[in-house]
Amino acid sequence: MQTNRKLRMGMLGGSTDAFIGAIHRNAALMDGEIELVCGAFSSSPEKSIATGKDLYLPENRIYASYEEMIAAEKILDPETRMDFVAIVTPNYLHFPQAKLALENGFHVICDKPMTMNLREAKELVRIVEQTGLEFALTHNYTGYPMVKQAREMVSSESLGKIRKIVVEYSQGFLYELIENGKSFWRADPEKGGDTLTMGDIGTHAENLAEYITGLKPEEVLAELGAIVPGRKLDDDVNILLRYDNGVRGVFVISQASTGEENNLRIKIYGEKAGIEWAQMEPNSLKVMWSDKPVEILRAGNNMPGLSEIARANCRLPGGHPEGFIEAFANLYRNFARCLRIRMDGKIPDHAKKDFPDVYDGLRGMAFINTVLESAKNHGKWVKMKVEG
Repeated sequence: MQTNRKLRMGMLGGSTDAFIGAIHRNAALMDGEIELVCGAFSSSPEKSIATGKDLYLPENRIYASYEEMIAAEKILDPETRMDFVAIVTPNYLHFPQAKLALENGFHVICDKPMTMNLREAKELVRIVEQTGLEFALTHNYTGYPMVKQAREMVSSESLGKIRKIVVEYSQGFLYELIENGKSFWRADPEKGGDTLTMGDIGTHAENLAEYITGLKPEEVLAELGAIVPGRKLDDDVNILLRYDNGVRGVFVISQASTGEENNLRIKIYGEKAGIEWAQMEPNSLKVMWSDKPVEILRAGNNMPGLSEIARANCRLPGGHPEGFIEAFANLYRNFARCLRIRMDGKIPDHAKKDFPDVYDGLRGMAFINTVLESAKNHGKWVKMKVEG
């Protein structure tokens, strides 16, 4: 298939009154590699049509449901129909929408968590492997240049053998019972799943730690619950982790931390040095050497001391801040370039394949399962099992 053109994206969810929809659209369109050609933007047909019109889509490419969109796009001429679908709907829709898209020949990029449970995650892995189509998961924090720099420093053994991983992810937007009498799907087990905070931001913590270090949790001890009176699902999680080779981890995760904004912070300690990265100051990576002064590495495509992949994911010279949407855009750009190469019958190299995939989603769901099991067993150590 000739792909010297923009890749055509369809969108499920993301109406104009939804925060994350605009983020995905801005990120997807930033590099000129992708164009939005169709969408079913809401479970409300009226809202979907209104959103499509606001985005200047032709009326015949605005759909009332995801089933209608996938069926209609499938029979369009290959020179017209969408190449892939972006899924930005509530959690309970991720699996059925991704499944239907893949089974009808469309590549998928999906918001996290990938599914509602581990059973669905395993089934989605099977479908991706069976169809051979591309699947990306938008753990967007892996798109930051200095996260990629941290990953390269770990893999090159600049820090020495890793000893400890500490992740804090604190938000304050659930400091009160906002779901009391209001529609809030994340707090509804039928739409959000068995966990609130663990599924919403806890998976980011595990994925970020795994992305940077390459280490996967072997055992977990967790305390999980609600600290806001009247809340049915968790808003606060504390986790101890054991990794291979004696590496230890601590995750402190909360959406009820009054006054916090989006305080995601990771520290990784090795034999030679430690590093620290904070999402609210994303252009800096702090390197704490054992035998010389602290070093602050700064993002920028002209900055010395950065790895090739970190510079490749910087869009601007040093001193020009890049942030949340740009990190999202790096995932979309890497996904688009990988997809373009595949559509031309070639195999993408490592740099082009740099985005979370269906296996990251599977491990994310296994991690949630393990945390829930440990918490239900009063904080006992539980082995993490992805299979079986």
